[in-house]
Amino acid sequence: MSQNNTPVVRTPSGAVRGVRDHSGERYRAIPYAAAPAGAARFAPPAPHPGWDGVRDATSPGATAPQPVRDFGSLDMRPYFGPGWVRGADYLTLDVHTPAADDAARPVMVFVHGGGFVTGSSQAALYDGRAFTRDGVVLVTLNYRLGVSGFLDVPGAPRNRGLLDVLAALRWVRDAISAFGGDPGNVTLLGQSAGATLVGALLTTSAATGLFRQAVMQSGSGTGAFTPEQAARVTRATAAELGVQPTADGLADIPDEQFVAVLPTLAGLDLRTATATDPLVGLSPFSLVLDRQPADALDHGPAADVALLIGINTEEGNLYLVPQGTFDTSQHADVVAVAAQTHADPHAAAAAMAADRPHATYGEVRSALLGEALFGAGSARMAQAHSLISARGTYVYRFGFRSTALGGKLGATHTVELPFVFDIADSPWLHGKTGLLGPDPVPEGLARRMHSSWVAFARNGSPGWDGYRGDDAAVQHFE
Repeated sequence: MSQNNTPVVRTPSGAVRGVRDHSGERYRAIPYAAAPAGAARFAPPAPHPGWDGVRDATSPGATAPQPVRDFGSLDMRPYFGPGWVRGADYLTLDVHTPAADDAARPVMVFVHGGGFVTGSSQAALYDGRAFTRDGVVLVTLNYRLGVSGFLDVPGAPRNRGLLDVLAALRWVRDAISAFGGDPGNVTLLGQSAGATLVGALLTTSAATGLFRQAVMQSGSGTGAFTPEQAARVTRATAAELGVQPTADGLADIPDEQFVAVLPTLAGLDLRTATATDPLVGLSPFSLVLDRQPADALDHGPAADVALLIGINTEEGNLYLVPQGTFDTSQHADVVAVAAQTHADPHAAAAAMAADRPHATYGEVRSALLGEALFGAGSARMAQAHSLISARGTYVYRFGFRSTALGGKLGATHTVELPFVFDIADSPWLHGKTGLLGPDPVPEGLARRMHSSWVAFARNGSPGWDGYRGDDAAVQHFE
């Protein structure tokens, strides 16, 4: 490859060499913080020591330690990526830009999902070519997961994975102009757990000035654990590992053991006298906060940030259909889900069923899951933000139904991502077990949704009216 196709850019830590092709320039695995090894796994992210010469940034790097995720008969590899790729230097990001020049283009910083325990910037769904085509610089990043990222440990700062995202945003502020991006026009967007992290950063005073727009796709403004709930996870983790539940006690445990302990934490009862489990037992890790983000928007940059927020119409199907439990659901299963999130589970289950008089038990169970995980918390966040933001709140619903798994997967969690990234025609997303199913997607839907996200990154408006508590202002994509 000629020198013209291996551009070099200087960052605050040193020079990096990327690759140029028809989609623009891509720089991979650029460190934004020092490697979180040993005791440093439980410390705030530290500045990277830098390097001499030119660092190769043409290939993917390491990812955060994480378990393998299996979604039964559905191929979720495009979402989870390669899994754990060993290497200490994994607090890195990828930059995909039209050109590393002085054009000052809008920047989008994407925070991946994965239940706070899995995922990486390398997932195939996070393809930046459509964004670079449309004049946007896309940054995707890794952050600490699981025990290292979110276990609430005495003697260590809380929410270290969130601190990592904050450090990456500071890197963007300081370095992105060298990649052709405008540090004064950054949109922070995330999906699922990543969206919940975005919501928390809206309430974080240290994030003020680091982004002008925010996107929360299928996240929650009420998805954080209380300190009491987090302490239960910490005690259980330490007991399984046979150590004291402190930063010193955990410092010498290898990452392999942190990953291996995760299955033993499944099914912990995190309900307390004052809080339900916001993740309905699906993950033992989340943010740990004294107040939910939807109740704390007066403490961060939210008033000066435009927010685009939405959910899919059948979010809960992902947790039932691929596993074969959608069709086998009974009334007891419906009540069991309601018991995780409602004081009177029988009344909650009956109310959800009454709203869907022709629904199966599986459909009601899915609806309860989707509302508990994403719907209620997104609605509260939208309402709270609309009351304080000077720049607007924009709400969407995504209703395209994937025909995967015999047509039952539907408008489930993660299905909107190929449309936002405008890659919905990619063959690897189709087929009976592909995320989008065997049938073609609606003509123009991906371009319309992607274009709305690009417009939002450019000027803070996706092209429809701002939300004021009126469902008439909700934009539907289907």
